Amino acid sequence: MKVMPCPLNGPRNINEFVYGGEVKAMPDHRNCSDKEWAEYVFYSDNTIKVVQEWWYHAASGYWFIAERHTASDEIIKTYDPSELFKEKVSFNADEPADTKQGDKQ
Repeated sequence: MKVMPCPLNGPRNINEFVYGGEVKAMPDHRNCSDKEWAEYVFYSDNTIKVVQEWWYHAASGYWFIAERHTASDEIIKTYDPSELFKEKVSFNADEPADTKQGDKQ
């Protein structure tokens, strides 16, 4: 049995999880071409290395990130996505994206 160390629920059977794809920068959907969007959705690097991937724990509804080696399939570490997104991400075109949460302008 393969075990995934879930950051929220601890070690769990891998069958409780759903793969969500590689963590990668999303192109601006308002300005990118159809080709750029298709490459983002359908293409992956597919090289032997350590990759960051989205994983979903079906029983708890929890999304997290796992670092996994693509050749050995070893799960190196798992962590909450908030570790990647400590800076505020603005989805409003009128608001600067580089402000930290709690900062007022």
